Formats: sequence, C-alpha cells, structure tokens
Amino acid sequence: MSTARRNPVARVLTGILIFQLGLGVLLFWGDLRDGLRLPGFGPRAPSLTEPIRPGDQTRRYRPDRAPAPGRPMPDTPLPDRLVLTAIEAGRRILLEGAISEGDAARIAQQIEELPQVPDRVILNSPGGSVRDALDLGRSLRTAGLDTALRDGDICYSACPYVLAAGVNRDIPEGGSVGVHQHYFGESTILPAFVAVENIQRGQGEVMAYLDSMGIDPLVMRHALVTPPDEIYVLLPEELRAYGFVPEIDGD
Repeated sequence: MSTARRNPVARVLTGILIFQLGLGVLLFWGDLRDGLRLPGFGPRAPSLTEPIRPGDQTRRYRPDRAPAPGRPMPDTPLPDRLVLTAIEAGRRILLEGAISEGDAARIAQQIEELPQVPDRVILNSPGGSVRDALDLGRSLRTAGLDTALRDGDICYSACPYVLAAGVNRDIPEGGSVGVHQHYFGESTILPAFVAVENIQRGQGEVMAYLDSMGIDPLVMRHALVTPPDEIYVLLPEELRAYGFVPEIDGD
C-alpha cells in the first residue's frame, strides 16, 4: 500500500485517539466538579453537624459519618448493610445501616420468618442501593407496615424510598430525612451526558414509585440539584407538603 493511501487512515486513527482522550478529560472533569469535589475545586457545603435553616439545607454527606443536622458526629459508623432487630417485644423492627445490594430480598425474608408480625418498621439509614430501596419499599407496603424514625435517626439518599412505603409514616422533629442525586447505571463515574438513558429511566421509575406511595414526586427537584457528596435535608413543612407526614390541621 502506498504512503498516499496510508496517510488518510493514519489521520482517521489519530483523530479517533484525540477524541477519546478529549472524552476522557471531560469525564474526569465532570466527576471532579460534580462528584469528587477535591479540596480547592468549588464551594463546599457546611458539615451535617451544623444546624439547618430554611434556605440553608444542603450539607456535606458521607454515608459512614452521617448524623442528624446539629448532632455530633457518631463515634462509630452505621453497619455497611441493613441489620434487622426486633424491638418492643417483637411488635416493631429496627432497620439500621446502609442499604446494600441484595438487602431487599434478605430483609423481606427475615421479616417473613419473624415469630410475630410487626406493625412498624423504624429506619436509621444513610441510604445506598436505589434498586433495593424500591424493592424493599414495595415489600413493606404489600405487608401493610408503617414506617417511622426516632429522635436522632437519619433517613438519607435512598432510605426515603423505604420510608415512603409505610402505610402511615411518623417522623419526629428530631428525625432527619434528606435526598440527593443517584447513580442508576452500572458505572458510578459517568456523568449525565454519557449515562443519560439510564439516569432518565431510573428517575422515571423513582417518580412513579413515589406517586404510587402517595408522595409528591416534586420532592425529586431537590434531589436532582444536590450532588451525590451532599444531602438536601427536608424541613418539617416540606415533609408535610410532599406527603411524608400528614398536614397539620389548619395548614
């Protein structure tokens, strides 16, 4: 093959290589800006240990160190997967820890095997797997269980989808519910412009799920603008407005 015929091929291959390198830079920069947030790159939200106020509800978020706002950082992290504990003579169960892959089926099976059918599920979770949160939520609703938090408990990230499943929901003033962006594809590093199909499908499923549970899907507007390394903490009036708890008479 002559040099004249090889040169166009070389130029095409060089162009493809440059495109791939450019795409890699864009991917890295997108994740650096919107996800990793290394020191010196963009503003940082306050710590969760600082109290929230209306209009100042976004806080830095680490699932292994996620207290309720204004509370001290816990001495030990929550379990790295959901742990079921029967409390109050078996009438209620406590689910604590991150929601890991496979937890939905495992916890649903554990509930079925309990000697006494509980009437309420108490949550204390920094979130985790969206898929497992949705599947577990559907199981709790089918079983007709209520959901609740205790004073000082948290329900962040994917946990509010489990909370939403309660036939009745109880969130005390000292409980904390927060939302943020999720990843829906197999990759956890691709930004929205690459993984848009998975993201749109996932967001659509979440919104349909919330609507079926009696929660206003508009709550997702807070999640969509809050990066994964931050959490938007819902105020009591927002929890009422979106349907997580009943409206107060006279509102």
